[in-house]
Amino acid sequence: MSQVLRVAWYRLGATFGRRWGTYVSVVVLIALVGGLSMGSVAGARRTESSFPTYLASTNPTTVNVLAGFDDPALGQKTGYNPRIISAIAHLPYVEHSTTAVGFDGNIDLNSVTGVHLDYSAGETPPTVVGSTNGEYLTQDRVTLVAGRLADPNRTDEAVMDAQAATEWGLHVGSVIGLPFYTDAEDNSPSYSGGPYLVAKVRIVGEVVFSTSVVQDDIEALGSAVVLLSPALTRELAPCCAYYSGSALQVQGGAANAERVRLETAKVTPLASAGIGGASSPELVVTKAQRAIKPEAIALGVFGGIAGIAVLLIAGLMIGRILRVGAAEAETLRALGADRAMTLGDGLIGLLGAIVVGSLLAVAVAVALSPLTPLGPVRPVYPYPGIAFDWTVLGLGLVALVIVIGSLALLLGRRELNRLSSGDSADSSPHEPGVVRSASSAGLPLAVVIGLRFALESGRGRNAAPVRSAILGAAIAVVVLVATVTFGASLDNLVSHPGLYGWNWNYALLSGFAGQEDLPQHQIATLLDRDRDVQAWSGANFVGARLDGQEVQTLSEAPRAAVQPPLLSGHGLEGADEVVLGGTTLTALHKRVGDTVTFNNGMTKPLQLRIVGTATMTTIAKGLEMGTGALVATSDFPASLLNPQQSPIPGPNAVLVRVRSGVSSAAALASLDEVTAKVNAIPGDGGAAGGVLAVLRPAEIVNYRSMGTTPAILSIGLAAGAVVALGLTLVASVRRRRRDLALLKTLGFTQRQLAAVVAWQSSVAVVIGTVIGVPLGIVAGRALWDLFAHEINAVPAPAVPASLIALIVIGAIVLANVVAAFPGRMAARTPTALVLRSE
Repeated sequence: MSQVLRVAWYRLGATFGRRWGTYVSVVVLIALVGGLSMGSVAGARRTESSFPTYLASTNPTTVNVLAGFDDPALGQKTGYNPRIISAIAHLPYVEHSTTAVGFDGNIDLNSVTGVHLDYSAGETPPTVVGSTNGEYLTQDRVTLVAGRLADPNRTDEAVMDAQAATEWGLHVGSVIGLPFYTDAEDNSPSYSGGPYLVAKVRIVGEVVFSTSVVQDDIEALGSAVVLLSPALTRELAPCCAYYSGSALQVQGGAANAERVRLETAKVTPLASAGIGGASSPELVVTKAQRAIKPEAIALGVFGGIAGIAVLLIAGLMIGRILRVGAAEAETLRALGADRAMTLGDGLIGLLGAIVVGSLLAVAVAVALSPLTPLGPVRPVYPYPGIAFDWTVLGLGLVALVIVIGSLALLLGRRELNRLSSGDSADSSPHEPGVVRSASSAGLPLAVVIGLRFALESGRGRNAAPVRSAILGAAIAVVVLVATVTFGASLDNLVSHPGLYGWNWNYALLSGFAGQEDLPQHQIATLLDRDRDVQAWSGANFVGARLDGQEVQTLSEAPRAAVQPPLLSGHGLEGADEVVLGGTTLTALHKRVGDTVTFNNGMTKPLQLRIVGTATMTTIAKGLEMGTGALVATSDFPASLLNPQQSPIPGPNAVLVRVRSGVSSAAALASLDEVTAKVNAIPGDGGAAGGVLAVLRPAEIVNYRSMGTTPAILSIGLAAGAVVALGLTLVASVRRRRRDLALLKTLGFTQRQLAAVVAWQSSVAVVIGTVIGVPLGIVAGRALWDLFAHEINAVPAPAVPASLIALIVIGAIVLANVVAAFPGRMAARTPTALVLRSE
């Protein structure tokens, strides 16, 4: 073995000057495409873990408890009770407690000064909150994105989030006047005096709350927050609090969270009344992970495509290099070299190139890491910049070295076996029929010879890697077409709301983001008379339990004209049926056709049969693409359908589908008129919040925050595929130097030689394209179907015909550009020099 290594190392040094270009091509391919693959997979892992990482940096709460709520009907005359807050803080397993106090119910929001209101349809007014002892500052820390945080000791400073800035028309530096009323003044039906205090505060910064980093559009309608300083909060909490809550960090974390929830029910009377209770940030994490998951999956799929591409293209390139070196291997065997020495001579340089390329791939992956994480967490991610995912980098390095190295070894042994058996696989026993047909048809001689060069391997030491050129073109086209098909399908999903649950045109939402009721009879009369409306259905949003699990439901009448888009089974046709989101179906460990126990908390439990799955629309909190249930409205008592005690009960929202041919402007104007008429009904209190064209789930909102990173990665993958294809074509053309020299001797002009080379490259690429385009479309559609199933979207893959056509044209242009250089060299190289070297 030592002798083999010495001879191989000597041969490497002696031939490196002639072979270095070959080795560099292997290094560049593995480094670029392999690094892109590892970088994408590492980026997918970083993206998937981005929200838990960010949340951990905020010193998060384990359990949130509603401690006070100003409602005399519940026996609560104040929203802030220090005794209850202290009792909660001293419960078993509670390690630390901070207090949040809300004031918006004790503020006359219509009399706030210094604001420029800009509410969109369905938006709720900003929430005004603060903390007495560090909530949002030391625990559940907000992230500053502009300006600075309020001075904890000053009563005239506050910060806001972006939604509050939009709704109230504020900016850093704005001064607003907040009119506060005491609990007694707010609860008195006869009080008509002025506010207890008008607090003048300056907005000194803009912040992001951990609960609003990942949001769908329905949550964004109610996410506006103005955060007061601790000094002002402590001053106003005893007199003017609308509600208060305790944020608890629990010993043992989530393991003891349920025990703390049970203990809080003994302390606060609100829990016994079924109000507030305790909530866990785990729900926020779960929702965020579901929303971020599609981005991570898409990035992982891209990395997988790049990984397959580097293995296939590298194997193809290595096979071509070994085939080209077969003549030297024959010479070594003739000089007495054994199999091991011959194999070592052919592989030592390649194995070195594989190792170097793999190490550089790690460097490329690390260099790409600042592009991630993708999505909404990126602006607040606590650890941006370079990242080292040693799991991916280590496994990726080992995989590249072992898999490609093993592939090189297998291909080397195969080539050695072929030589030993005397099999001349490169010989062409007969002329391809297409060449004979082209010759018989009287096509120009340059075309005929170009076809022959593209389809015939030739013989002996001058054999050209014909199959490698065609297969390389096919692989490059498959990779590019599969990538653009997947990307076009993702764009199609984002641009077609029906694919993510919104399969109607407009939703008429009740006030406070769908929390109130629209008057049933009046809304039905108005919509039935509207000529622009094709169909409509009323819907309510009510929480319930299915087999003991909390599930948000969308309730409609059976056989409603407008229902969420189905993924399997059939729609809601009876009161004893239920349609589930795919994630909810999985969480219940059920299948379509099974039954679940439905419990609304007030009436006798029912047995409902699961008749289908649907892409649940994001029109209420708790309803997401894969989460939620569609049940009959009659399964709920009237009191649960009207929790806000609206004077005229009815649906929380109306889903409207307009007639075809009606312009969006006309339909929107007509529905705005319906809204105005509803809000003019005496005693209704302005129940109609407004008309919404679409409410996007967090997955779709997040896709828009990915920026240019997908384009950058796609360009990188395309560059790798193009470079590999170009190297293969150049090698194929260069192996025809002797044949081109003979043609030149026979009288071929420079233009004819260039045409021969151009036809040779073009034919190889055209054949590869004919094979690669359909395979790429099939692969891209299959990957998209798997992705759509994973996120519970309607599977509707898109084939970007124009983009694929550009890829085909680009491949043919590339073939001619690549052929131009060796063609010109062949035309200018002296014939005697080439034939003498041969």
